[in-house]
Amino acid sequence: MPLPFAPGPRPRLPWTNLLALRKDSLGFLTALHRDYGDLVHFRLGPGHFHLVNHPDLNREVLVVQAKKVRKGLGLQRAKLLLGEGLLTSEDEAHLRQRRMMQPAFHHRKIATYADQMVRHTQALSQSWRNGETYDLSHEMMTVTLAIVAEALFGSDVSGESDEIGEALTTVIGAFNALTNPFAQLLLKFPLPYTRRIEAAIRRLNETIYRVIRERREKGTEEGDLLGMLLAVQDEEGDGSRFSDAQVRDEAMTLFLAGHETTANALTWTFHLLSQHPEVEARFHAELAEVLQGRPPTFEDVPRLKYTEMLFAEAMRLRPPVWAFGRQALQDFELGGYLIKQDSLLILSPWVMHHDPRWWPEPDRFDPLRFSPEQKAGRNKFTYFPFSHGPRNCIGEPFAWMEGALILATLGQAWRLERVPEHPVVLDPLFTLRPKHGLKMVARARS
Repeated sequence: MPLPFAPGPRPRLPWTNLLALRKDSLGFLTALHRDYGDLVHFRLGPGHFHLVNHPDLNREVLVVQAKKVRKGLGLQRAKLLLGEGLLTSEDEAHLRQRRMMQPAFHHRKIATYADQMVRHTQALSQSWRNGETYDLSHEMMTVTLAIVAEALFGSDVSGESDEIGEALTTVIGAFNALTNPFAQLLLKFPLPYTRRIEAAIRRLNETIYRVIRERREKGTEEGDLLGMLLAVQDEEGDGSRFSDAQVRDEAMTLFLAGHETTANALTWTFHLLSQHPEVEARFHAELAEVLQGRPPTFEDVPRLKYTEMLFAEAMRLRPPVWAFGRQALQDFELGGYLIKQDSLLILSPWVMHHDPRWWPEPDRFDPLRFSPEQKAGRNKFTYFPFSHGPRNCIGEPFAWMEGALILATLGQAWRLERVPEHPVVLDPLFTLRPKHGLKMVARARS
């Protein structure tokens, strides 16, 4: 007997679901799970889609059946921007790239970036003035961009940060357009929007290839990520190195992924802190006890336990990557239902992280959910801001350390207060951003 499709909505008009998804992505996915269960089949135009929302099914897709799926359509189309970088590559190419890049994210290597993170955050902190209002989303984008630029390129791009930041913003905006079913067709036309994207990519390529060329000519190894990409060899394979084009693709991927998601996570963390004075007070008490007035260091990160917990809880409530996809390479069975070849499976941290079965009172901000005791009793596939399995984010350790050090550095000096009249609207584009930015007032702490 053939396997059935999972339950799901059957709209009368073919584009009904697509319009609903575009109008309110988070609400649409949440309603699908509420109305139809842990595995939902639905159509977006001619395509078959499945919402997956159970830890056992997540594990099945991300680990057990990982070879039967590939990255979703959005990241496949992102090759127009990222080439064959770690985020977009597949199969043996991905395994080779991850194997070669892993040393750059080793614990000892990550530790060398701590001073840079604190130094750039201190510069931001010293630029603020007591009682002034800042768009925290912009401020966090600025500091995380400065950090990833130095970690990736050293001091080679210090004078180009404004232009690079503007180009990155344009490219990140293009990711949202790539989820449009007609994206590949639209990008072929010489529209003003596509010309801006092409110009932004050329601007970034200009910098990346220039630095690669200068490093090759100098023949010296630098201690940054780019230096490691240029020097690394595939010791377990054929001993080859990355070509300039491969280094460019990996650098572009790290550049884009290395600041957007962390900046959004930090923005939402400070916003949640401003709404929960009891959590903020405990956060400040930990900073006083651990740091005793000095700047944080790499050695302090494991001691800032409550800081890590509140950062984790903020990413539960406001996951920077709110959904990601996997495309089926063949027909297979999942949870007793049929997944057809070429179907897209959607795994949503937003839906999972707000499921009351795993997270009692899911809308409540409670960092103690991430105490060692509570974490030990919870299925790890109920929490996946960085994904799981062979395609989990290689930069996860970098992001955890960066989050803790930025929170600690700014939290020592400032309290951030909400601007009551400023609208705070979730904007689920490529990442979960505040739609109108996030204006907050900086109050100096004595």
